[in-house]
Amino acid sequence: MSVTEAYHLIKSEIPEQVNLIAVSKTVSTDKILEVYNEGQRAFGENKVQELLFKYNELPKDIEWHLIGHLQTNKVKQVVPFVKIIHSIDSLKLLIEINKEAKKINRVIDCLLEFHIASEETKFGLSLDDAIEILTHDDFPMLLNIRIVGIMGMASFTDDIQIVRKEFRTLAAYFRKLKYGYMKYNPYFKEISMGMSDDFKIAIKEGSTMVRVGSAIFGERVKKTEE
Repeated sequence: MSVTEAYHLIKSEIPEQVNLIAVSKTVSTDKILEVYNEGQRAFGENKVQELLFKYNELPKDIEWHLIGHLQTNKVKQVVPFVKIIHSIDSLKLLIEINKEAKKINRVIDCLLEFHIASEETKFGLSLDDAIEILTHDDFPMLLNIRIVGIMGMASFTDDIQIVRKEFRTLAAYFRKLKYGYMKYNPYFKEISMGMSDDFKIAIKEGSTMVRVGSAIFGERVKKTEE
């Protein structure tokens, strides 16, 4: 199956109200353009250097989503053009994004990243961590960032019930934050969950944004965990 055929197959399986982020990490610009020419505009990258290269090489109406961990010392590089940063895991990172965005008069959309998987991962908030950020005295001062929702990755497992339970946990976190802390924020509406192997389950559990890479572009050589 060609990249174009795979893309249209995935699109046919995603409801209109769910946003598809085509994860293009390690994918050539030629393949990205194939999907771009079919109408896709939202693409996701994990690494800042790769994102910068592709931003410079590809059409400027692409909406770039940074879905990998972002170090504070690299914030300045992506703030001028990134559409959404999915991987907010600390107040320190939000403060740095706000500082750089203020310099260029931008407001950056951000998602709080939660650790919902059974595997030990380096990054991701607990519910208590997220509440601590949203209730911190410094948070109302961050006028150049906008928390638009949350993100999480399920366990890498063939057990559908485990995956479903983790997605339900993330959706429950969203509701707790939405109605407990973000009720007056009309932008807080995104649940970014679901990748190539589990996006159908994620959509059933309330995902508004799925991150699909290998199901569109083919299997990649995995240097890091997807």
